[in-house]
Amino acid sequence: MTEIRNLEQELSRLRLRLWAAVGFVLLCFGLLVFRMVVLQVVRHDDYVQRAENNRIAVVPIVPNRGLIVDRHGVVLANNYAAYTLEITPSKVDDLDATIDALAQLVDIGHRDRRRFKRLREESKSFESIPIRTRLSDAEVARFTAQRFRFPGVDIRARLFRHYPYGETASHVLGYIGRISRRDADAIEEWPEEDQANYRGTEYIGKLGIEQAYERELHGITGFEQVETSAGGRAVRSLRSNPATPGNTVHLSIDIKLQHLIERLFGDRRGALVAIDPRNGEVLAFVSKPTFDPNLFVDGIDHESWKALNESPDKPLLNRALRGLYPPGSTYKPFMAWAALNTGKRTPQTAIMDNGVFVFGGHRFRSPENERGGLMDMRRSIVESSNVYYYTLANEMGVDLIHDQMSQLGFGRHTGIDIKGELKGILPSTTWKRENYRRPEQKRWYAGETISLGIGQGYNSFTMLQIAKALATVVSDGQRYQPRLVREIEDMVSRERRPPPREPLTPLAIKPEHAEVIREAMYGVTQQGTSTRVFMGAGYTSGGKTGTAQAVGLRQNERYNAERIDEYRRDHSLYEAFAPADRPRVALAVIVENAGFGSAAAAPIARRVLDYLLMGLYPSEEDILAVQQGRAPAPIGTPRPVHEVPLPRGVNAFGTEVDGEVVGQPSAPDDEVPGGTGDSP
Repeated sequence: MTEIRNLEQELSRLRLRLWAAVGFVLLCFGLLVFRMVVLQVVRHDDYVQRAENNRIAVVPIVPNRGLIVDRHGVVLANNYAAYTLEITPSKVDDLDATIDALAQLVDIGHRDRRRFKRLREESKSFESIPIRTRLSDAEVARFTAQRFRFPGVDIRARLFRHYPYGETASHVLGYIGRISRRDADAIEEWPEEDQANYRGTEYIGKLGIEQAYERELHGITGFEQVETSAGGRAVRSLRSNPATPGNTVHLSIDIKLQHLIERLFGDRRGALVAIDPRNGEVLAFVSKPTFDPNLFVDGIDHESWKALNESPDKPLLNRALRGLYPPGSTYKPFMAWAALNTGKRTPQTAIMDNGVFVFGGHRFRSPENERGGLMDMRRSIVESSNVYYYTLANEMGVDLIHDQMSQLGFGRHTGIDIKGELKGILPSTTWKRENYRRPEQKRWYAGETISLGIGQGYNSFTMLQIAKALATVVSDGQRYQPRLVREIEDMVSRERRPPPREPLTPLAIKPEHAEVIREAMYGVTQQGTSTRVFMGAGYTSGGKTGTAQAVGLRQNERYNAERIDEYRRDHSLYEAFAPADRPRVALAVIVENAGFGSAAAAPIARRVLDYLLMGLYPSEEDILAVQQGRAPAPIGTPRPVHEVPLPRGVNAFGTEVDGEVVGQPSAPDDEVPGGTGDSP
């Protein structure tokens, strides 16, 4: 019996273990079924999408950057395709050794190494950085045969920006460069849609039109869906949405005129801005010296950057936009308008000019060659009387001068359609209190007002502001924001549209007051300080010379240009408008440290007006004479503009080419409402 009971207990324990095992198996099977239901039913769509994503890669297609052309369709910025040798630093163990080995296959110079080092400092380690651009077919073949030796190194076909005219109009065009960390941080602040449009983009506009019209020029990024293997290699293309190229930006400048003005400056420093007072179009926008924007496209090397950045001539400074200068005697017509507008003077009010104005024991002198005598308003402008405007400034006071001049745009941004403009200094008692620290510096002294009348003292403006102010006065108060871009052409529909601009209300200038200023400035070209320069011109014009001190002189000190350093000599300025009766152009020009306005600046202005109003291009002898400061009047026989070829450009591979034209040149400007005639 005992044995039977023991056997039954053993069988009972065996059954218990068996049922436990069955239960465990059923539980495991239930878990598997449950997990299968979760994977196959509940999360089916999610995992299918993940699998699809592993199988399919979405590759962005970077659009072709839009073209920049001048007012006649001449291409100023385009694109070219080239092979680039690139390194991803995070995938390379010994970077220096890899570059040395690559140099055995591909020509890698010291400049390439320095540029690579600079770009590496500005980029992230996982980004692909170019070590050489524009590879030849032979170099591509040599590297391809040895590619297995260089993990993290690859050859890519890329589009590069190119500026065929090199330094010409570089301050207008600007340049593009690789997206820096600062640029990337700025892009992250954009709307999500705009951020998505820059996926895959490595270059962005940095200055000038390239920066200001970046969204128009960039285009719309496309994409391609590619099926990939488990190892990540592309197997086949499934679907693609092509990129939309950037729009073409049509400028208001004429590259032939721009090139001419830059040649007229020669090696001298300065700026010139010419505006159509009827619509605000900028006809010429020159800053000298210039720079080659092509240096920046694939990363400027250290040597070139140092040469540009440390040059005493400051070629990277856009003098037309950011160069601040005392306006000198070019300020006098605006002071005369302010006197008329406030009732401080009438055109007939006469002041005796005996060559000196005494205030508080200080003697404010006039130039030794000034005639003097009894000065009414017209004669004060024609003969550039200092004493007349010393007394006027004293009568008006600094705050009244400020209030009047600010209406003309002095001390304010003009609103031009490129970034970086400085607003200059239009002094007032409030301005001085806010910009100085010590109590004695914050106070405005009456003697400081005197020199403001002749455009000296704290006055400091750009040529853009002077040209805009002149355009406002001679057009009876019509005001426009200066614009470098005439139209934007959609590359899909080919439709053209003007860029948006803020409408400005006209300034309440009495026509009779504007006429007084126009007639006096016309007198400057007929019997005043620029008579010799405009002798024989086939049109009437008004102008005003100016000579502005670069450094101050002591009370009894006499100015002698030959005894002081070049960078301390006076600046030469000129402002002009033409034709005198119905102005189509207003301009301001400065030649730094070049002396009297009639000697250096006025001859340049004369050639610009000859080009715009008469369709005449100076002879080579004449250009040389202007460069050397010995051209009071035209020398040699000028040529019709249409007979002068475009300046020769250089393609991406260093070969000279003629200017490229997109479509047909626009119609003569006299046939286009609001245009400026380029022919008689």
